[in-house]
Amino acid sequence: MESEITLQIVLIQPTPEVMFGLQKGSGSKYETIQKQISASSDLTFEFAVKVKGDSSKDTLPRFSGGFVQGPPANQFVYIDIGTYAGQVNSIWSRRLKIPLTGITWEDIAALSSNAMLQTRVPGTGKDGGPNCATVKPFAGWRLK
Repeated sequence: MESEITLQIVLIQPTPEVMFGLQKGSGSKYETIQKQISASSDLTFEFAVKVKGDSSKDTLPRFSGGFVQGPPANQFVYIDIGTYAGQVNSIWSRRLKIPLTGITWEDIAALSSNAMLQTRVPGTGKDGGPNCATVKPFAGWRLK
């Protein structure tokens, strides 16, 4: 059975004056959408993913769609940063990997028609530049 859910990523206090965007597609065939240049507030990205599998047979759901990357056991979403997001004059060329792990069938069943799952992740890394690579520690997804 296949359904669709809405996910929301909130980047907390991202590095100022850097462009961030949601990656749609993979490999060399991708586009960056919902591009935003950080200022003094958090950045929010909202998108839909398809849910695949059968809750009576599969331990965890699998996801698909234009935003989903990686193999079924380690799926994730990319946030493109700096030049990867199309900001040609940026000194940053990074990607932030947001895991889809931890989303359960119970989480999906709890969603009403206007609800979504949200994660909040740091937008600035330890080096003072944009956070990149896989989010660690990852707080997971919560009902919103």
